[in-house]
Amino acid sequence: MATIERFEDLDIWKEARLLSKEIIWLSKNTELKTDYKLRDQIKNASGSVMDNIAEEFERDGNLEFRQFLSIAKGSAGESRSQLYRIYDSEYISEEELSSLVNRYLNLSKRIANFIIYLNKNEFKGNKFK
Repeated sequence: MATIERFEDLDIWKEARLLSKEIIWLSKNTELKTDYKLRDQIKNASGSVMDNIAEEFERDGNLEFRQFLSIAKGSAGESRSQLYRIYDSEYISEEELSSLVNRYLNLSKRIANFIIYLNKNEFKGNKFK
């Protein structure tokens, strides 16, 4: 695996950002915009995925990074669950639901695989030298 120097270079962060941007678009351009609580919940959860990846990357330690990746993965699951609530409220179509859920599932798998990679890596981060 190539050395990653910035969280912005992580593919999982890039995908989390794209998904967050789609949620923001939905919150502005569908009837979700008037469901303030659900709108804010999914915006917060989707933003939390990318934010947790970024926050821990900046802390420079694999041990804590795995924990924050686990939190990011949990936020991806929370976002998926809220997408079902948005669909059940008839704010998005079944096709939109399916597409977004599948992208979040894929992101969760990629985060899990990255956690596995870090578990196998002996380097624990500069702060643990």
